[in-house]
Amino acid sequence: MLPWMTYEEMYDAALNKSEQFWLGAAQRITWKQPPVTACRMRADGWHDWFADGTLNTCYNAVDRHVEHGRGDQPALIWHSCATKERQIVTYRELLDRVAGFAGGMRSLGVGKGDRVLIAMPTMIETAIAMLACARIGAVHVVVFAGYAGPELTRRIDDVAPKVIIIASCSFQGQISIPSMPALNEALAKARHKPRACVIVQREVCPALPLPLRDHDFHTLERSAPVDPIMLRSDDPLYILHTSGTTGNAKGVVRDNGGHAVALALSMELIYGCKPGDTFFTTSDLGWVVGHSYGVYAPLISGGTSVILEGGASVSVIRTLCQDHAVKCLFTTPTQMRLMRQESRTLPGVVLPALAQIFVAGEYADPTLLDWARSYFRRPVVNHWWQTETGWSITAHFFGLPFQEPVTLMDDIGRPAPGFCPAIIPADAGEPCGEIALALPLPPGCLAGIWKDRAIRTPAAYLDDTGTYYRTFDEGVIDGTRAVHILGRSDDVIKVAGRRISSVQIEKIIASHPGVHACAVVAVPDNLRGQRPVAYVVPVGADDSSVAVEDIIGQVNQTLGRWVGLREVHFVERLPTTISGKITRKHLLVF
Repeated sequence: MLPWMTYEEMYDAALNKSEQFWLGAAQRITWKQPPVTACRMRADGWHDWFADGTLNTCYNAVDRHVEHGRGDQPALIWHSCATKERQIVTYRELLDRVAGFAGGMRSLGVGKGDRVLIAMPTMIETAIAMLACARIGAVHVVVFAGYAGPELTRRIDDVAPKVIIIASCSFQGQISIPSMPALNEALAKARHKPRACVIVQREVCPALPLPLRDHDFHTLERSAPVDPIMLRSDDPLYILHTSGTTGNAKGVVRDNGGHAVALALSMELIYGCKPGDTFFTTSDLGWVVGHSYGVYAPLISGGTSVILEGGASVSVIRTLCQDHAVKCLFTTPTQMRLMRQESRTLPGVVLPALAQIFVAGEYADPTLLDWARSYFRRPVVNHWWQTETGWSITAHFFGLPFQEPVTLMDDIGRPAPGFCPAIIPADAGEPCGEIALALPLPPGCLAGIWKDRAIRTPAAYLDDTGTYYRTFDEGVIDGTRAVHILGRSDDVIKVAGRRISSVQIEKIIASHPGVHACAVVAVPDNLRGQRPVAYVVPVGADDSSVAVEDIIGQVNQTLGRWVGLREVHFVERLPTTISGKITRKHLLVF
């Protein structure tokens, strides 16, 4: 039961009574040695959470729920859009499989602090591998299953894994992609050589293992089970690579204790979920949302997690929500746009158990949110977070009795506890600028960056004073503490000395009924410095549903002619990253 009635009470407690607030939140977790200190400054200037406490994340996610009578409750529900397979694994079954596979990894020489590279699609076995690492104190490094050999080589040489775990294939749509060629190419080029490789054999595309090097995943699962070991709160749980905010791929390190506490609190406070509730994220387990809300948060909180291999149609998502009484759905704007497109042939739906839908990954414009609210007849909201933070920086708090004003529901919300945002203006006197977060960051955020085989201070994220974390996102903070994102720092367009974000223009274009999706980028202008160019995906198969003049006129009428939008290109699709974010820098050569 949350002790606060309103957002203001909750945020004030986190801001002004931080130690008391977070030690109270830590009581959601089972500790071997409970912490007596919440936040502690490290010698390198960064900070640790609950550093005097000991625990095991796998125990908190699996064992304790079996001990408390949830053994027969579904823990993980998996659906493959490629093979149409579906599996339901109870907590008791998950405990048996995780403990056995942890014993199998230990037989391969994996122990505390060793890195294990997991190059797997979203499968039950992926979650088992992650939890088994957590059980024995190994550090899991999950990477996208579709990486080619060179990219896999870079990850191998960066983290020096003792073991690599792969599936025999992954899928692009319905097409199976064998994994062994990329693995063999990567290992041939890598400077580091792992001790062993483990293969999950899939019936549709089995792989031919190499003698001595390769081991069968399900055979290792049948090893003698091992108990969870106790770890310090600040021991690393995982490394997750991101190109994210600062260019080159960096290994974000997450700790055990702070991560568990933050995710347990978020499930109740933000998502309104309690033990026994079902949570469904459409994210790949290789991304941060898959880590946080595909595996750890629902399990730590004693819920049921629905995980998905491949991109799902709106009918699949509806069916999974209906069949498994999903309470909270977490998806991306890209997935939501696809659902909107497909929904033209499907009537609106009422899902009795569904309470709310969250979107993240990039900004979802109000027009898209309005469609989703009308279609699902439930609250649908943005929230804002990064791989580095591990959970939401700003959100809407469905666990609090008194809900926020409706006027806030179209944007990304207000700061989650422990996040203290401030604006660094680019030009003096302007209310907008880069959003920075005062240090220390709350529990669950990055414990450091993996570099040169060690955990380093994330210096590239700090401002010149060393007291703020730079988000590299631009925005405005209003008097209610609500944060309004204007775009990435490099997505802000400066027209004749006036700053306008690409997101502001995109919101207006997206409101046109003939627009399916859009993106705006800046190009040099000899007279005005920069000007915007729009790329638009029309609703229909051609661009007859919308005219260039309509889009330009709509922007001029809303923002003014000073914006200078003159160029609109119609395209069949927008370039995106593997995780679905629009890559605006690629549009000019698209």
